[in-house]
Amino acid sequence: MTDDVTGNVDGGLGGPAAGQPGPGGSGPDFDAELKDLVDGLLADSAEDAPADIVGQATPGEPAADKDAAELLAERTLDLQRLQAEYANYKKRVDRDRDQARQRGIEAVVVDLLPVLDGIDAAEAHGELTGGAKMLADELAKVAAKYGLVAYGAEGDAFDPHVHEALMHLQKPGYDVMSVAQVFQRGYKLGDRVVRPARVGVADPEATDEA
Repeated sequence: MTDDVTGNVDGGLGGPAAGQPGPGGSGPDFDAELKDLVDGLLADSAEDAPADIVGQATPGEPAADKDAAELLAERTLDLQRLQAEYANYKKRVDRDRDQARQRGIEAVVVDLLPVLDGIDAAEAHGELTGGAKMLADELAKVAAKYGLVAYGAEGDAFDPHVHEALMHLQKPGYDVMSVAQVFQRGYKLGDRVVRPARVGVADPEATDEA
């Protein structure tokens, strides 16, 4: 039985790497079948195996009882290891699936940035009206649904991690290095910067020392 369990482990979990489909795929049906296999083996070990193994020993044979207990313990450990490996496999598959989905969303979002820039330019010139404005609003809703957030406004504190300084401007009234002009808004997808905001930066005013 130990060999059978080990064979199941090697055959079911030692094949394709995480995220790569095996011969039977790695979708919901495959996950369900693998989980049913683990649950069935555990049920057999908990209910059927003790009765079968202990039933082989006769009264007055403590050695047989000891062998049966050791065999049962070994079988239980094999099944526990199988269950742990299945849990780790499931986590890897879920993580890889989420990462692949996120990469797909990011690729589409990057292609949409020029369209969003055109909408910003039209709105700045007062040309976004009527049906065009309705379409722009719907596109903004779809982008927000997938976690795309625009940022970058005059007066924001300059942050080199999210802003790209194109020039320094001489403007009074700033106590810290700040965004004085926004040439192109930046975008984030969740916590990830898809494109930094391109800005003009104003340096803080020099203070006269007494």
